[in-house]
Amino acid sequence: MKGIITVLGKDKVGIIAKICTYLAGNGINILDINQTITGGYFNMMMIVDISRAEGQFGRHVDALAALGNEIGVEARLQHEDIFNSMHRI
Repeated sequence: MKGIITVLGKDKVGIIAKICTYLAGNGINILDINQTITGGYFNMMMIVDISRAEGQFGRHVDALAALGNEIGVEARLQHEDIFNSMHRI
């Protein structure tokens, strides 16, 4: 099962490190990652494998949102199917 993580906010040191540390500590594998910094704003999108994640999906949604708040960015985890449904043309 795949998930999509998006992270948006003002750029600062340690954003990727903190998000990746959380993922590694919870058995979530990064399959693809893309990040850009434009005009001082950080934008990252990750495709992750959540099939071996420790704990329930909702716990990771909440934990990543809380981690994002802690580091001053918006971090969101969604199921791949929901993300795709929301972004159909």
